[in-house]
Amino acid sequence: MVLEQILIATFIVSLMSFVGILTLALKDKLLHSLLLVFVSFAAGTMLAAAFFDLIPEGIAASGIAYTMQITVAGIVLFFIIEKFLHWHHHHKHHHRGDRGEMPFTYLNLIGDGVHNFIDGTVIAASFLSNTGVGITTTLAIIAHEIPQEVGDFSLLIYGGFTKQKALLFNFLSGLTAIAGALLTFYLSSFVPGLTAFLIPFAAGNFIYMACADLVPELHKEVEPRKSALQLAAFLLGIIVITAILGMLAE
Repeated sequence: MVLEQILIATFIVSLMSFVGILTLALKDKLLHSLLLVFVSFAAGTMLAAAFFDLIPEGIAASGIAYTMQITVAGIVLFFIIEKFLHWHHHHKHHHRGDRGEMPFTYLNLIGDGVHNFIDGTVIAASFLSNTGVGITTTLAIIAHEIPQEVGDFSLLIYGGFTKQKALLFNFLSGLTAIAGALLTFYLSSFVPGLTAFLIPFAAGNFIYMACADLVPELHKEVEPRKSALQLAAFLLGIIVITAILGMLAE
């Protein structure tokens, strides 16, 4: 039963790669506005999932000291991973040649594949802990994936991919989540304490992405009305996760 839950959750997350097609139907101004709302909502859900669900679950299983140590280690490691995988993309994505596919598109796919693989391990570890943690973790990941996948699809098109190829490769990158989930599920029987390690590690992942990647994007918007909308979406993300946790606890 747990394996089925894990596979369903990771497959749904993988399907988020197709939301990038929305970029073809929306005007740039509207798309930009919607993206910032999604980013705000995702930041709220990830922080709520980390502080209200994953960290308390880790403390209950392994104690405060171990949980905090692994959470901080997760934050540091994801900082290193992002630096290593995306430095080339950040330096090169503004420079497109006249013909062909640009190298940064494949670097971006590799980075996304690694990120999605980690998402799969996080989902599997969460469901192995209990169904409630699995559900809230999956929802937080989905909320984060929507703006990310729209951006990734746009980047691949900009880098020279056709629409069909961009969708296919983005989806294949998303499928690495299933590989990560399966590996975690089967290794958990042979590696004692794997789930107890991965739960606070996932919290570090969520905290880092929300605070280092998502919130800084929101600070770029200074117009009061749009900023208020972002705040509302951010708080809504927190409320949604809190409400789900409340329902699951009953």
